[in-house]
Amino acid sequence: MLDLSVLPGYIAVILLFLGPPGPDMAYMLAVGLEGGRRAALKAILGIGTGMSVYATAVVAGLGEIARSHPSLLDAVRILGAAYLLWLAYTTLRSARRALGGHGEVEAGRWYLRGLLISLTNPKIILFYLAVLPQFLGDAEEPGVQMALLGAINVLMEVVLYGGIGMLAGFFRTRLTGSSKATTVLNYGACAVYVGLAATISVEVLVA
Repeated sequence: MLDLSVLPGYIAVILLFLGPPGPDMAYMLAVGLEGGRRAALKAILGIGTGMSVYATAVVAGLGEIARSHPSLLDAVRILGAAYLLWLAYTTLRSARRALGGHGEVEAGRWYLRGLLISLTNPKIILFYLAVLPQFLGDAEEPGVQMALLGAINVLMEVVLYGGIGMLAGFFRTRLTGSSKATTVLNYGACAVYVGLAATISVEVLVA
């Protein structure tokens, strides 16, 4: 029913796609720096959930509708950029509180943040539309084959980018005894959020 012979090539493509630094990697780095390992774990589960939603949409045939209406995808990306700017603002506020001696970091809704970041990144659905059909092989059930491929992609991103976020969280944990260090980490996370928002906005404008 499934063609597993295509998996080595598919996994290689996924690694080539996930390996270079990109928005998701930068976002998980920022989350780890801002909130620590627990925040990174919750955020990557949120991202994985959002990716699963897009994978399901592609398998169900809804992806073709999204691809035929690029303006809709651009609107979603702009919403994502606006949300990143909001995260930058809240992170900057936390950094200023830490600098003033109030070093506690507010407990963010990390899972929801990750979910929203993922759902406002329609590049995911475009990737699925472009790549998954290339690895159907001789599968007798294309829908099941595409569901398997989508699940593998989600799992690989959760493991890879989740690990990066956890490492950043470990780095933060080592420095949380210093309010100045916490402030610097929050400023760094804020800069990442602003940079991602700017990158998304430029991509939409020049497209």
